[in-house]
Amino acid sequence: MNRPHDVTPPNPWDIIVRVTHWVVAGVVVANALFTKGGGTLHVWLGWIGMAFLAVRLVWGIVGSPEARFAAFPPRPIAALSHVNRVLRGRVREYPSHNPAGAMMIYVLWLSLATVMGTGLVLTKGATPWEIGRQQAAVAAGDWSALATDGGEEGSGGEKASGIVGEIHQIGGNLLIVLAVIHLAGVALESVRLQRNLVRPMIRATRD
Repeated sequence: MNRPHDVTPPNPWDIIVRVTHWVVAGVVVANALFTKGGGTLHVWLGWIGMAFLAVRLVWGIVGSPEARFAAFPPRPIAALSHVNRVLRGRVREYPSHNPAGAMMIYVLWLSLATVMGTGLVLTKGATPWEIGRQQAAVAAGDWSALATDGGEEGSGGEKASGIVGEIHQIGGNLLIVLAVIHLAGVALESVRLQRNLVRPMIRATRD
């Protein structure tokens, strides 16, 4: 009888896991490297990312067994132990995400929530349509489109916005760093397991 750590992960992952993974990853890369902060496209992508992240979190409660939070709980000690085994070439298999991958997922989700939350604060919850109308009005010379209701006037409000903006920027940069670490971990474990761990997150059919 196979022990839990001898069970091979899904091949492939279910469609919700795969789609939400790649959409959110694409949003992070696009907004970090290719869009202008506060711009219409940046805001559009942010809202799309929030929607797909929300779907993934709900799927963690009601989705397939391997996708549920219960299948990959955050266990820091187990994560460190797994990293140690990988470095020593003694990699175990898990029916869902391995402990190190699980910890990375939760850290990424927390970072995403921080970036998205601060983005909402910075835009005052404005939708992409509202942002687009404001920018079009400003381009036409109507600066009144940027007028506020006075709730955050003065140096206190400006300072608060500045702090939120810094958190947003730092969080965005952190997401890129975490993504690089994540990719490095996947590559290393793929070599150790002699099995492509990226393919199950892409392919649409089982062998």
